[in-house]
Amino acid sequence: MPRRHIPQRKPPLADPQYGDVTVSRFVNRMMLDGKRATSQRIMYEALGDIEKKVSDATPVEVFRKALDNVMPVIEVKSRRVGGSTYQVPVEVKEGRREALAMRWIINAARSRSGKSMGLRLGQELVDAYNGTGTAFKKKEDTHRMAEANKAFAHYRW
Repeated sequence: MPRRHIPQRKPPLADPQYGDVTVSRFVNRMMLDGKRATSQRIMYEALGDIEKKVSDATPVEVFRKALDNVMPVIEVKSRRVGGSTYQVPVEVKEGRREALAMRWIINAARSRSGKSMGLRLGQELVDAYNGTGTAFKKKEDTHRMAEANKAFAHYRW
């Protein structure tokens, strides 16, 4: 880690087809073994599937709303105090919120059974848009866990 200069983070380029930076970030996070073309093909297939299923909004709007629905506001972190480990609820920073939401949606789509990853991802995004699905349930479980452990909030650091 440099002592004096903190390097500036380069924002990812906008997606070539939709012109959206969030789609580009999602493609990067979904990519395995450096295969960006495969990841983009899967994402475009998912957005095409969304276009067929949801008629009242554009696919990118559905994608963004699905991400917003899955982003956690609060999570629990383990904190060791006097030999005991407590689950302490802490607020989630904006960058981590988006990263967790993307990770949960991708993992939920990968664990689904179905034909292709594009169709599974499209279905998971539609479910997240509607407030259902595995990724949305993961967010609800995280919030429930934080709510149950709010008695330990004074251990926050």
